[in-house]
Parts: sequence; C-alpha cells; structure tokens
Amino acid sequence: MSRIPQQLTMGVVIGNRGFFPSYLVAEARKQAVALFSRLGINTIMLDPGQTELGGVETRQDAKICAELFRTHRNAIHGVVVLLPNFGDEKAIAETLRLSGLNVPVLIQAEEDNLDKMGLATRRDSFCGKISLCNNLRQYGIPFTLTTQHVCALSGEVFEQDLKRFEQICRVVSSMRGVRVGAIGARPAGFNTVRYSEKLLERLGIAVETLDLSEVFTRIKRLRDDDIRVNEKHRLLLDNADASGIPADKLVMMAKLFVVLSEWIIANDIDTTAIQCWTSLQENLGINVCSIMSVMSGQLMPSACEVDVMGALSMYALASSNLNPASIADWNNNFGNDRDKCVLFHCGNFAAASLETPHMGTADIIGTTVGKENTCGAVHGRLKSGQLTYFRLSTDDLTGEIKAYVGEGRSVDDPLDTVGCRAVIQVPHLENLLSWICRNGFEHHVAMNHSASAEILNEAFTRYLGVSTYIHQ
Repeated sequence: MSRIPQQLTMGVVIGNRGFFPSYLVAEARKQAVALFSRLGINTIMLDPGQTELGGVETRQDAKICAELFRTHRNAIHGVVVLLPNFGDEKAIAETLRLSGLNVPVLIQAEEDNLDKMGLATRRDSFCGKISLCNNLRQYGIPFTLTTQHVCALSGEVFEQDLKRFEQICRVVSSMRGVRVGAIGARPAGFNTVRYSEKLLERLGIAVETLDLSEVFTRIKRLRDDDIRVNEKHRLLLDNADASGIPADKLVMMAKLFVVLSEWIIANDIDTTAIQCWTSLQENLGINVCSIMSVMSGQLMPSACEVDVMGALSMYALASSNLNPASIADWNNNFGNDRDKCVLFHCGNFAAASLETPHMGTADIIGTTVGKENTCGAVHGRLKSGQLTYFRLSTDDLTGEIKAYVGEGRSVDDPLDTVGCRAVIQVPHLENLLSWICRNGFEHHVAMNHSASAEILNEAFTRYLGVSTYIHQ
C-alpha cells in the first residue's frame, strides 16, 4: 500500500493586530473553515475560546497555538498563515518556531477594497505580509507565496494556490523518510546509475537491499496453486492483455511478484529499483516489467536497472499529483524536429498511461538471452497529453543532491517501434539535453501526465534543500 498521503491536514494560523478591525479575524476563520472543508483538507486551528477570536497576536497566543500544533505534529503536513489584517509578524513567526514543525508554510494576505479604507474597515495586509516574510527569513523558516501578493480568501486565485500548496506538502511529506528497495546488483555496464547512499541519508532517505539469490530461493518454496500466487496472477492479467503469454511464464511472474511484495511489506519499502536483466531471464526465464508496471500503477513506483535515483524521481512525481509515474530513456531523435524526441523502455510503464497495453516479450534483450526468456514486457504507446519530466541525482564530486524538472507534451506523431514508447515535445529541447550532458545526469528520466514542474521545483528547492534546475 502506498505511503503517499491521500488526504492532508493543515495547521492554520490567523494573524491579528489589535488596532486593526478584529472582526476580520472571525470572518477569515469562517471562510477558511468552509474552504478547507470543501477541498477535503483537514485543519488544526485555534478556536475562539483559546485566544481572542481564534487569532494569533501576542506571545501568549503564539505559545497556545504552538502547543496545539505540537500535539498534532505527526498529522500536520503544512501550515497556512492567513492575514485578514496587518497581523503581528513576530507572534506568527514565534508560533512557527515554537511549534517545532518542519513543514511547508503558505502565506496569504487579504486584499483591501478601495471603498473600505477607513479606520473601521481597512486591512493593510499588503504591508503586513512583507513584514511577516521578513521575520520568517530572519527566523530561518522557509515559506511559499501566493500567486498574487494579496488575494481574497474566498476567491479562485487563492483556491488554486491552496491546491498547489497541497501538492507541495504531499511531495515534501512523501520524500522525508522514504525507503527505497534496491533489488539485485546494478547491471555491470551501467555506471550511469551509480549513486551515493550517504548523500541520500542526509535527506532522511534509506536504501534497503535484497540479493537476487534470496529471491530465487523463496520462489522455489511457492506452489503453483498458492492463493498468493493466484492473487498476483489476477493483478497481472488485469494490468495488460496477456493472451499471448504461455501459462507457465505467467505463473513464474506471479511467484516473483509474491516474493517481491512480501519483502516490500516486511521492510516498509515505498519504491523499488530492480535488476531487470539479465539474471532474471537466465534464472527464471521471464521479465519483471509487468510487475513493475502494476506497482507503479499502485503509486509504489519501480525503476529499471537498479536505478535508485530514478525510483525516487518517479516517487516524487507520483506524490505531487497522485498519478502513476514511469521511467524511460532519453532514447532517440525524432527526425529533424529538434524539439521532439523518443522516450523508450522495454516495457515497464504504468498501464493506465498507455494506449491499449499488452504483454509481450522484450525483443532487444531477447537477442542475447533468447526472446522466449523475456515474457513479461509491456508494450504500448504513451497517451497524448501534458507531461512533466523529473530527475534526481547524487553528485559525489560536489557532495550534493541535484535535480532538473520541466514540462512538455506527449504527442501522437507516427512512430513504428516496440516496447513502451512516447514521442514528446519539449520547448528548447536541445538546450535541455545539453544541460543534462554538461551536468552529469543519467540517461533515465521519470515522467507522468501532469503539470507539476513548479510544484516539484518549490518542494525540492525551498523545503528539501535540493538544487533544482527548472527548464523553460
């Protein structure tokens, strides 16, 4: 079961400053309750019985709110600060610091109306937001801004900002403490997927390993009619048309699926990177692609060739928008069109992202291990539509984790080939490819149908401390 949170909980802070109209705090609280409820977001916020109108203005208010947040710290994914008037920047900053929360923070400031600029109705949130952000920077607390400097709490602009912030919180929450399963040794010829476990530990990411010899031993203990084997067999058949695959190959795939799943559950694994060739073909006579496709569809992404950083890239993408992510090679030019290229892999894409997926053999690997030993590859064309691509990498030369992200489109231009494939269009693609090459990134890239580049950039750059290049 995926650990990516489906429903989020936000701590809400409503700022106040006494010589501004306090009734605006009560009004903001009422609007916030309605908005968060409508969007299905849980909230932790002061009620009017704890502080004046449930707002935060004084040091004592800050302590009460911070204690409330500490009590629920394991449930809170982010904090939304609302400024219905100027607010007390120091009290709000102290609330966040005293709470000990290390979560994303969104700052909203209400807009003034030109016909309500008298002392009884003016807000001055425009100015208060600048003061608050200055204090947060002094306190070392990162924060996210709304699209407009001020915006109506009940308006469409803030609603969209809140939805984007929800995605940012989901990425940050998912990536902190993520556990990757590295199954098998990386292919000997693939230095490109080497990575640093020690750098990942700095980000709180753990890597658990499993040798393929243990997998093979556990498979031998399973009977063909084991109920667990039957369950995985059904999942494989539901994932893609397998009418052309021999029955014994499907049973072997199901056994492998059982062993991997039980190890994943026992070790709290969130995403996997698997040695997909050539040991599995030589020892089991199958490909693992279809199993990886099913897991990715369940938001537990699985990357090829023990590409741990690729698996993490897929996991980040899936967490940002709850859409299955896939991994592919930047593989071929598309004729003379320099803003298009072909993405390809043998057959691991999430089936939901493909047109008419079907299970077959991996013909390229089959040239060395025998095509009959590669049953399990998924074939299909990526559906057309908006696309986000993303890649994380550890750089031992600089001692940092780095990333790039951007958006493009999967297009339906004719392409006659096998496997999982896509023709994608990316603005200024030549510049991106040059940047990838010069900065030592891998030939693999994660992708899914979404428009999540800004969200991933904000999450990784501002809250996770990962230097991220956003391609425009």
